[in-house]
Amino acid sequence: MTYVVHGATGAQGGPVVTSLATKGVLITALTRRTDADVACARTLAVDLDSIEQLTDAYRGSEGVFVHLPVVDAATRNTYAGNIITALREARPQRVVYSTSGFPADADPMAAALADSGLSYAVIAPRYYLENLLLPHVQEGIRSKGVLRYPLPTDFASSWGSHLDIADATLALFEQRDVTGVVEVGQSPAVTGKDLAEAFAAAYGRDVVYELQTPADFAVRLAPLMGADAAAVVQNGYEQIVALPDNAIDPERSAQRLLGLTPRTTLQWLIDLGLHQA
Repeated sequence: MTYVVHGATGAQGGPVVTSLATKGVLITALTRRTDADVACARTLAVDLDSIEQLTDAYRGSEGVFVHLPVVDAATRNTYAGNIITALREARPQRVVYSTSGFPADADPMAAALADSGLSYAVIAPRYYLENLLLPHVQEGIRSKGVLRYPLPTDFASSWGSHLDIADATLALFEQRDVTGVVEVGQSPAVTGKDLAEAFAAAYGRDVVYELQTPADFAVRLAPLMGADAAAVVQNGYEQIVALPDNAIDPERSAQRLLGLTPRTTLQWLIDLGLHQA
């Protein structure tokens, strides 16, 4: 059995490769870099603009894990269209797609998969805890005891981690009766104050939460991922903060559909070895 993983050298695809490797299956790690080397996998550089390359990569596979890079909407739609065309041609036995935090009801891949005739599931996370490890976020926590993030202090959100995405992906490859959208994240949802308390417990120091504007967050993010991608992130936060909250639907949760309990913020920090005993 061969499983294909998009973005296998990245923060989201990497844990999926690690989880699949524990099952002893064959893994094809897709990257956009020709010099990439992924442990426990056959590494294959694929151009998302090439339907032919994507089709060849998917053909004969047991499962495919897909997520899209953070790019502008037009490019995202182009990539989604190419991937769907290739999936329909190659007909893998199972497709698991992560929206990467973008709303599932407006996601081009999610809609296309529903009409593809393929066995599929869509993982819909809200926010990644790994965002709180960004250098500028960590600098504030460690040097000033201030966790700054572009969400209001009492805005309740269902945070989850890339490790939780990997757990859900593995379960969805195995539980093919589960289809449609599966929402992944903490439930009940947590606030900025809750996040700060978890970091305080892990780091052994006082930590308070402080609202950061999406624009300021994007400025600090741009050196890491480029101005265009940072602008996409900024726009996403500006839209989300207009909502009353960003909590998952318990009826479509991984807790209910897969029997998985996403990590608490403190448990995630402990699992990463960031807890000071």
